[in-house]
Amino acid sequence: MEQRESISIFDMLKIGIGPSSSHTLGPWRAAERWILELREEGKFEKVASISVHFYGSLSLTGKGHATDYAIILGLLGTDPETIAIENIQTYVQDVKSTRKLNFGGSKTLDFDPEKDIVFHKKFLPFHANGLKFEAILADGKKTAKTYYSIGGGFVVVEERKNAKRKNSVFNSFPYPMENGQELLLICQKESKSISQIVLENERSLRSDDEIDHQINRVWNTMLECMYLGCHTEGKLPGGLNVKRRAFELHENLKGDLPYSNPEEWLQSIRQTEVKFRQILQWVSCFALSVNEVNASLGRVVTAPTNGSAGVIPAVLMYYMVIENHAGNFEHIKQFLLVAGEIGSIFKKGATISAAMGGCQAEIGVSSAMAAGALTELLGGTPEQVLMAAEIAMEHHLGLTCDPIGGLVQIPCIERNSMGAIKAINAAELALGSDPAEAKVPLDKVVQTMWETAKDMSSKYKETSEGGLAVGVFLSDC
Repeated sequence: MEQRESISIFDMLKIGIGPSSSHTLGPWRAAERWILELREEGKFEKVASISVHFYGSLSLTGKGHATDYAIILGLLGTDPETIAIENIQTYVQDVKSTRKLNFGGSKTLDFDPEKDIVFHKKFLPFHANGLKFEAILADGKKTAKTYYSIGGGFVVVEERKNAKRKNSVFNSFPYPMENGQELLLICQKESKSISQIVLENERSLRSDDEIDHQINRVWNTMLECMYLGCHTEGKLPGGLNVKRRAFELHENLKGDLPYSNPEEWLQSIRQTEVKFRQILQWVSCFALSVNEVNASLGRVVTAPTNGSAGVIPAVLMYYMVIENHAGNFEHIKQFLLVAGEIGSIFKKGATISAAMGGCQAEIGVSSAMAAGALTELLGGTPEQVLMAAEIAMEHHLGLTCDPIGGLVQIPCIERNSMGAIKAINAAELALGSDPAEAKVPLDKVVQTMWETAKDMSSKYKETSEGGLAVGVFLSDC
């Protein structure tokens, strides 16, 4: 029997640190996991020295994606959900200057990042994002473990030893599903919306209070991220001298009402006058704000990745401040339940990793997630929800990942704005259409995306070896 995978919406919507879910959050989590496994195996206290090796895309664009920072922070035992953002630079610089590492937060080791973090250009066969931890123990013996960061902060080992457990959890769902067609059949049989079906699955893992608490955390992180991005000016780090644009956009759009926190800010935006151009500008402002925070090693929600973290908050904020001034937590919950499920369909059937599929796997998937979720909030049927997701992805097929300087800035930040606008348009197209007349089902576009990914040259898969990444010189920036 083919192995099936259980994916919660909270697997698709993780709180983490920028700039990349696959190159920052994934390696960070891998370091945490390695330390835990060393402790469980009784080897942690015996560790005398360590080194880390990056392969493939993790190596080629690692420094631009702050992968070395993430590894140091993970080895220190910090957590990306709770670490104080303002302390990140201090922690990393302390390790670099002292060449000492408080391993797992409890064991001091000699560690020189310049020598003990090694970037290899070769690719490991299992996945483009490979990393290996090596340790020499006090008795001279060596131990090593290889992990793969497969996108969206997901980390796996090649053996997939937990596959049986995942399958067991999946089959404990009241409504297990692998693709869009199975989801539609369940909705039709139960006469329920997609969000209602997904909520029942989540309830098999968590209580209603736990679900609501985590959704609140996710939304508040998104809202605070937009707020911070809209109120921060200057240039982004990394050497490209990219100017933050959300600040000036916001200055030109905001009204005169005072506010002192993100929730009051949301309410004040509801009072501004919006015509078509202002709507476009607000959506772009929200999307840009998130990814400017992401590019600055700020806290964002992977949705489904860090590089595409701005699309879903921008579209949800659009609904809350423009489409429905009475929008509340229940609408936010409904939106994120649908978005998370659509994202999981793409992860199961294709990929959410730019290193495997190009930017279609990130911005394309996030646009599809947002389009489907918005469609349900606007009264769409399950069939129209999946039609909207299909339309959004269809017009991102073949989108490459070619970040200049290996940074998640150009063209990544702008692409979130474009993905958000496409999502809104896709929702409107689906709402005005009869899904029975649709020629391309969601599952077909998922399959096509995966086939396109496999055919795409590695130059356009987050390696910075082709496209804009080589067509634009750093000296020109």
